Amino acid sequence: MRNIGIFAHVDAGKTTLSEQLLLKAGAIRSAGSVDSGTAHTDTLDVERRRGISVRSSCVRLNWRGEAINLIDTPGHADFSAEIERALWALDGAVIVVCGVEGVQPQTELLFEALRAQGLPVLFFINKMDRDGADADRVCGQLRRRLSPRAAMPGDREGLTEALCDADDGLMERWLEDGDLPDGELQAALATLAKKGEAFPVLTGSALRGQGIEALLDGILSFLPPPDASQGALCGVAFAAASDRLLGRGLWVRLFGGRLANREAVTLPGRIDPLTGERTAVQNKVTQIRGVDGSDAGSLSAGEIGIVYGLGALRVGQALGDEALLPRKVRPGTLRAPLTTMRVEAEDPAQVKALAAACQALADEDPLLRTRYARDTGELQMDAMGAIQLEILQEALKSRFGLSARFADPTVIYRETIAREAVGHAEYTWPKPCWAILEFVVRPAPRGSGVTFRSEVPARQILPRYQHQVEQALPLALSQGRLGWPVTDVEIALVGGSHHQFHTHPLDFIVATPWGIQDALRAGGSALLEPILEMRLRVPPECAGRIMGDVNAMRGEVLRVETADDFASLTALVPVSESLDYPTRLAQATAGRGGMSTRLSGYRECPLELGATAPRRGVDPLDTSCYILAARSALEGGIFDL
Repeated sequence: MRNIGIFAHVDAGKTTLSEQLLLKAGAIRSAGSVDSGTAHTDTLDVERRRGISVRSSCVRLNWRGEAINLIDTPGHADFSAEIERALWALDGAVIVVCGVEGVQPQTELLFEALRAQGLPVLFFINKMDRDGADADRVCGQLRRRLSPRAAMPGDREGLTEALCDADDGLMERWLEDGDLPDGELQAALATLAKKGEAFPVLTGSALRGQGIEALLDGILSFLPPPDASQGALCGVAFAAASDRLLGRGLWVRLFGGRLANREAVTLPGRIDPLTGERTAVQNKVTQIRGVDGSDAGSLSAGEIGIVYGLGALRVGQALGDEALLPRKVRPGTLRAPLTTMRVEAEDPAQVKALAAACQALADEDPLLRTRYARDTGELQMDAMGAIQLEILQEALKSRFGLSARFADPTVIYRETIAREAVGHAEYTWPKPCWAILEFVVRPAPRGSGVTFRSEVPARQILPRYQHQVEQALPLALSQGRLGWPVTDVEIALVGGSHHQFHTHPLDFIVATPWGIQDALRAGGSALLEPILEMRLRVPPECAGRIMGDVNAMRGEVLRVETADDFASLTALVPVSESLDYPTRLAQATAGRGGMSTRLSGYRECPLELGATAPRRGVDPLDTSCYILAARSALEGGIFDL
């Protein structure tokens, strides 16, 4: 078996290639078309109507007696979350590159993401039937911009150079003998490719059906089968599914153990807001379907299937022992939403229904963070970009029957404490309650996140209460004095006390945000704005203008390289200045420029160049209202964020 993903920048012909692979393997009788909306891997109405891939889709084919699970991913950067989730399920990948346009900025990001996960990669240079296509030129780009270990199997000189770079033993024999036998080179390529230490480059035309058989053979030769360990249960939910009769299902890749119909599975439950603990729950699997949609009945290590009956398990969470996963599952490493917008119901009476629908969509995509304030009725959602918003709008209408509009996007800033400060909280009334806390909060280096330590002995605050303080920190830091998430701080618990009789388990959960916000008020706030690393590929005559654009956006150009009749620029640019830059770039380069972006980090920004955010829920420093909210005397409570 092979679990393989197909990745590409937009319009490289990825979905057309998937159709040809299915056709050549006999899985379908005729190849569908993206333009006509008949592609078998585009299953949503919106995909067929628009001619773009929005969701990753998994299909099964068989080639030379071996099964291949093929995951076709979206190409547009707005759907990077779908691309990233596909990585969690794979053992290897095919990156499609256009034989005319060559390596694009998005190609570089995809390759880096796959390598960060340790996944072997096979390149396919597509559209070799078009005028201007040049496999040697594109292979040279792959070697210069991605890895010197990329080579075409038929290019003896290039292959020898790539393999000797990857294997010191081959290098020594080549230096001694001056040559290496063809059989040894091909065997070394297969071995090193499966380890992710060399990257074969194949060529063809998906539209004409050329090179398809060689690519299928290459998938079997150069990409590894799964490690089918039959040990403890270990898997990950990487996508959501729904069935009219069975209800909510999850696409699951199993890395270890076995799962069967009617089997009870222990799953991570939701975090209890009173204790901060994640409680385990048991659910019984109601049905397991295979990739082909049949009733599989069970799922073994190495396999992919749709599992129903997993209750509240969310996309991105693990089944079984998460520590046994071969790689970390962390949403947002490829690209995370950097803007948020208000979602408004066209019918005010449907606000609560709209909030529930948005939360259902967020359960399918961990990065679609949704916030609904019951007291004001305001609903907000994070999203990647304009195209994703259009798709979400259509999903709300078609799946939930709700008409909604999105306000203009707002950049998601962060904030940190400006200087060291002490924060206090004394939650001792109205009885019975008792939680006294004293924190020291200090600024920390950019990108360091949040660190916490306790200097309080157990006799002052029992360990279980200190643990509650640590568990409450995400709530306490979800919004600072400027209204944005707080980061890059060192927090020390330096004092406080519990009471033998009056302390309630909730008290330290209530007091922690109070004490942290008191420190943030005393230390002042520094606004942090998100900075993009922007990679641009433009005609050389446009490079000067693009560098001027970067400077005008308060950015800086890090490097410029010119080759293959194009200039490649890497720059750092604030998100707030570049929201509309893809459109401006297309205008400046007459449509010949390309770009990709990823978060570089955050840097301090003057408040007049940024923005504050309205506070959601009750301010912990409004102590009377906050205590009432904590005791559920006010609608929404303190956890309604």
